[in-house]
Amino acid sequence: MKERSASTFPGLFALLVLLLAFGASLWQMVGAARVANVPMLVTWLAALLVLAVMLGGFFMVEPNQARVLTLFGAYRGSERTPGLRWANPFYAKRVISLRVRNFETEHLKVNDAEGNPIEIAAVVVWRVMDSFEAVFHVDDYENFVHVQSESALRNLATHFAYDSHQEGEKSLRANTAEIADKLRHEIRERLEQAGVDVLEARISHLAYAAEIAQAMLQRQQASAIIAARQKIVDGAVGMVEMALARLEQQRIVDLDPERRAAMVSNLLVVLCSERAATPVVNAGTLY
Repeated sequence: MKERSASTFPGLFALLVLLLAFGASLWQMVGAARVANVPMLVTWLAALLVLAVMLGGFFMVEPNQARVLTLFGAYRGSERTPGLRWANPFYAKRVISLRVRNFETEHLKVNDAEGNPIEIAAVVVWRVMDSFEAVFHVDDYENFVHVQSESALRNLATHFAYDSHQEGEKSLRANTAEIADKLRHEIRERLEQAGVDVLEARISHLAYAAEIAQAMLQRQQASAIIAARQKIVDGAVGMVEMALARLEQQRIVDLDPERRAAMVSNLLVVLCSERAATPVVNAGTLY
């Protein structure tokens, strides 16, 4: 069963009708009292009591709010029209907020796809879409949202590594947009039965666990150094190749294999060194 509209009436119209009925009943009751007509007096007094009970049918609906109406446990519909409304006074009227809400999960400690312990948390933005499912399909829909969101976050963290070590591999740190989209879809599937729609879900905290944080920091630094060195070497080899080609093309100097090897060695040392090169003037020959 899904949410359906309840049969209610505009509150101002119902209030006007009840006030007129109250006035007429009081007038008739006073008239019956004047002529000492006891049966009519009792009848109009009973009418006033009925009208007083009917006053309990008024209720307010605020913007982005729904009222779930039930009669002795049976669902009679939901009212979303803002303003003063009137319905059967015996209806139970439960308030359900349809406003957008958000919360941040606790910092969860889980193992990523590589088995490394990490700390992760997420922010989830959600709202109730179906008031019937939110009230009757789950016991406490707010607690359900929190528990299922944390469960989905744990499950997602176990399928991806904290950081990628191979080209093309997705990771929690590098692919934030894709991870957030997967997290949103997984939480939405879990909360669909509770009538809740997930508008956004994104990771708000991501870090290695304290016991391995220092070791992983050294690993990241080493990877960065290796990548930088590789790029420097690739650039240096290209520059050396270009220099030798230009020298041969313009016939500035004729290099035999031994001199070519010496020049390549010197150029690589200059280009790959972390410190500035100190030139040495050779007044003689290589021999």
